[in-house]
Amino acid sequence: MKRLIALLLVALTAVAVFAGCGSSENAAPKTPGDAQNVQEQGKTVDLNAVMQAVNDAAGVTAEKLESANDLKRYYRIDPADVKQFAAQKDSDNHFVLVEATDAAAASRVQEALNKKLEDIVRDSTSYSPEKAEIVKKCTATIDGNYVSLIITDKADEALQAYKSKIQ
Repeated sequence: MKRLIALLLVALTAVAVFAGCGSSENAAPKTPGDAQNVQEQGKTVDLNAVMQAVNDAAGVTAEKLESANDLKRYYRIDPADVKQFAAQKDSDNHFVLVEATDAAAASRVQEALNKKLEDIVRDSTSYSPEKAEIVKKCTATIDGNYVSLIITDKADEALQAYKSKIQ
């Protein structure tokens, strides 16, 4: 089983590497209303650097999630939908930044994060009304192929730092 997982991760990595080598001339057109897709502009965004800016804005550093399997376990995100990610979580804070493989994958990632957000709201309502009020103000955002969920008491500042780095 470990060999199969390792083989799948190697294959997924190879596909991601080769996908990055394609021409951007045939890129899909931008959807009206969406933020400009950074990938279509030929830019790449290092989500680990973006995470550092988010941490600085929120004044929080939480436990880092290391693998796409962690994303699946904690947030129900299919690893096949993920091109790159940076994620951290602790009991009060969740920072999930994902670059999806395409627009359809970004929608699936956003849906999974919204379900997680609903779970957190439901759970926190029963044991911490103060936290529930903080969580209710948060949302999973989508900007082109980039999806984020930022739950912290300084979510506005953290989200602003995130958006400034990906656009």
